Amino acid sequence: MRILGVIPARGGSKGIPRKNLVPLAGKPLMAYTIEAAKGSRLLADIVVSTEDEEIAKISRDLGVPVPFLRPTELATDAARSLPVVQHAVREMERRAGAPYEIIVMLQPTSPLRTAADIDAGIQLLMDSGADSVVSVVDVGGYHPYRMKKIVDENRLVNFVDQGIEDMRPRQELPPVYIRSGALYVSKRTVVMDQNTLVGADCRAQIVSPDRAINIDSIEDLYLAEYFIITRRGHTRAEPAS
Repeated sequence: MRILGVIPARGGSKGIPRKNLVPLAGKPLMAYTIEAAKGSRLLADIVVSTEDEEIAKISRDLGVPVPFLRPTELATDAARSLPVVQHAVREMERRAGAPYEIIVMLQPTSPLRTAADIDAGIQLLMDSGADSVVSVVDVGGYHPYRMKKIVDENRLVNFVDQGIEDMRPRQELPPVYIRSGALYVSKRTVVMDQNTLVGADCRAQIVSPDRAINIDSIEDLYLAEYFIITRRGHTRAEPAS
């Protein structure tokens, strides 16, 4: 089965400048996703989609081809993931002369996702007959039953109206999950014909919180580095001068 892994890595970022290249425990952030993708047993091909020459060079140095550069209009802050992935699929299929059957989007902002996570998500798609698989993580203490909203005159009310103030212990609350951002596995028809990364029949791949960190802030980098150092035996890199 022909399965394509797409790693979207643009050069710009507002929250953390040059985020995909920022050092994390001695490596560029995006290196962790590239290493996980290369360790997959099921991905037939991997491609990094970028408009940035430096990212392209580092990707090639890490062993992943960058046979084309992404159009600049697909590398803005407003650009959505779907057209970026579709562009990569079209370019790779044009070069290969044959279509893929499954498309896997691997965002570099999820550095703790493993090769085993990737293969498990692909296997779940194939075994279940679903049209897509998305990685999710338990919301933990941020349960919607505990959330509030502020309405007129600074009045605090339940975000999910249950008619009562819900003070149940966390262990008694029904499980609720949020997308981790680490893994989107879809049949080609979903991505290219239905114009979505998440089809009508989507299955959940539950990942543990220590593998579900999504890098949006400096604080996320510190937390990810902690897990890398303590659980993977890496040593902290000295900060660049």
